[in-house]
Amino acid sequence: MEKEEMMNVSSEAVADQRSTFPVDGVESRKDADAANGDDSGQSEPSVRRKDMLKALEAVERDSIAIAESYSSLFASLRSSLSEATSSTVDHMNCFSDAAGRLQECVLDASTKGNRYINSCLRLNEEMKGIDALATQLYPFFILSFCCLCA
Repeated sequence: MEKEEMMNVSSEAVADQRSTFPVDGVESRKDADAANGDDSGQSEPSVRRKDMLKALEAVERDSIAIAESYSSLFASLRSSLSEATSSTVDHMNCFSDAAGRLQECVLDASTKGNRYINSCLRLNEEMKGIDALATQLYPFFILSFCCLCA
């Protein structure tokens, strides 16, 4: 029963299509001529039809120009993005190298700074003993200086 109903519906749809779309094209040509204002059956298109064709050509030219502009814009954007990406990668590599070298230099400088501080501390300890010796030798220094001057 359901199959029969489906067949009836599909046959009605086919019949509707045949009635709206003529096979021979005569009716559709008449409809197109009437829509364009060409009821008299003249061989040349009417002024209105010429104006429509000119407007259509202008729209088509403008559409092509716009499409070319967009194509050029997208190509330019793609190129700029590619350059920015590659330069960003180059900058990141350069930054990484510079950071690595800076880390090496900081490590080297801190090592040398620690050596310098340790040397200063050792010298300070040694100078404490020299101060006591200098106070002991001071009278002899003055005596020898006086002997040289005389």
